[in-house]
Amino acid sequence: MPVPTFKTLLACVLIGVCAAGLWAAYDWFQGQYIRPFSEQTALFAGDVLSLPAELSGPGPIRVVHFWDPACPCNVGNQQHLSELLAHYVPLGIEFYAVQKSGTQGQLPESLSAIKPLARLPGAEHVSASPAVAIWDHSGQLAYFGPYSEGATCNASNSFIEPILHALSAGRPVKATHTMAVGCYCPWQADHVAP
Repeated sequence: MPVPTFKTLLACVLIGVCAAGLWAAYDWFQGQYIRPFSEQTALFAGDVLSLPAELSGPGPIRVVHFWDPACPCNVGNQQHLSELLAHYVPLGIEFYAVQKSGTQGQLPESLSAIKPLARLPGAEHVSASPAVAIWDHSGQLAYFGPYSEGATCNASNSFIEPILHALSAGRPVKATHTMAVGCYCPWQADHVAP
């Protein structure tokens, strides 16, 4: 049996050190940036929601984003929301945001086209966020629910684009009660996550 040379031993030690360093970097990255996703089922019922008096009635399509600054699930839909703004604001669709009561925070600069609403009648009964409500041209609630199902949201798994396309084309939509499995945070202070 041949005796390993110094160069062979040095190469093995260096490979071992590199492997340990890569494993430590991977473990650190996973701990910092990858959050575990636990699927939660949320029921969204929009029959108690209405627009504030100054926005109600006939007008443009209105999209209201419900968000909680402390909810890590918001990060999963902010890029998609930014894409929605870029595509639909030039078409005359108006975007608003309702922040969870008692929280502090700001939407990112990329979402600055969203107008904040201090109050939305019925918002205290929302079950989970992030959520979205869409009112049609006549001022009727057309959709209330999540942006999508799953851990993240994008144009390929979104419920929003088909609804906005239908409403823009003058087709009626009535989807105010939805259930979905995804990344959601409780909206009501006394609500316990499932």
